[in-house]
Amino acid sequence: MSSQGGALEPRDGEQENMAAWLVGVNTLRIQPFKLPTVGPNDVRVKIKAVGICGSDVHYLKTMKCADFVVQEPMVIGHECAGIVDEVGSMVKNLVPGDRVALEPGISCWRCEQCKGGRYNLCPDMKFFATPPVHGSLANQIVHPADLCFKLPENVSLEEGAMCEPLSVGVHACRRANIGPETNVLVIGAGPIGLVSVLSARAFGAARIVIVDVDEERLSIAKSLGADDAVKVSTNPQDLEGEVSKISKAMKGGVDVSFDCVGFNKTMSTALSATRPGGKVCLVGMGHGVMTVPLTPAAAREVDVVGIFRYKNTWPLCLEFLRTGKIDVKPLITHRFGFSQKEIEEAFETSARGGNAIKVMFNL
Repeated sequence: MSSQGGALEPRDGEQENMAAWLVGVNTLRIQPFKLPTVGPNDVRVKIKAVGICGSDVHYLKTMKCADFVVQEPMVIGHECAGIVDEVGSMVKNLVPGDRVALEPGISCWRCEQCKGGRYNLCPDMKFFATPPVHGSLANQIVHPADLCFKLPENVSLEEGAMCEPLSVGVHACRRANIGPETNVLVIGAGPIGLVSVLSARAFGAARIVIVDVDEERLSIAKSLGADDAVKVSTNPQDLEGEVSKISKAMKGGVDVSFDCVGFNKTMSTALSATRPGGKVCLVGMGHGVMTVPLTPAAAREVDVVGIFRYKNTWPLCLEFLRTGKIDVKPLITHRFGFSQKEIEEAFETSARGGNAIKVMFNL
């Protein structure tokens, strides 16, 4: 994946490398996965923890996610951590035995976006489990060493895998300039809404209010650091009353709204609830096309910013985890091993939602 050359064959006494392959709608199979040779700047990692993301479930259910379509069998998974097993000849920062969290996107480093520092927007990005690139739910993978970040001693492999979803919240907070004077509204209490709450709290947000349709998710968000919660409906006609409730809960103006859902109603809520001169950050991508009250928001000089994945977030995520400024452990609600039966059960659990937040594989 990250190197050219022949495939690695199992060494004497080694088990064949196996991976979870998406082979059709609702069909996952554990099958052999031949790895590329370890290039001079690569490492081979024994994967130990992999989280299931909403995009993984999307691919499983529909064989596509946004504009990306699965045309041929693909290894699934991209939220991962593991133990370095072999290092390339030029690798200086890692040695076998190091525990690492993996950033899943390999950018080209040659295009205008990469050279300008916004490598997350690279048009040639090779990202785990984004077709046609294979993912990381496997015994072992090969990856560039500079995208493998050594875990502090007090950070577990599971927490290392959680750096990927956490990075979305951290990148959103950076894009929206969250700080000690910012009142933050988070719309949506799914996994990304919850990591946005954790991130905003770590960035020092003055007050955080979260909204969702689900009472249980709201109580989880409050336990993770949200100051108040507002239960809303899916009915657009309730919007005006809900904005009023949000304003009361915030006890002041909303400086920044994070829409972690991306529906017509959630974005309309964000635009309407944000104070004049404030900012709306669209994090969730539920609807490809939206009809929202942009003109009145523009007349109040509300800025709208988007985010796509993240950039340069792993060191900060690991520092937040090391110091305890962020605790992601409560988000991990279900754990499964790596067998055919368990991968099927794990994906069913994640797809059902309910009380499942982050479903984690332990390999």
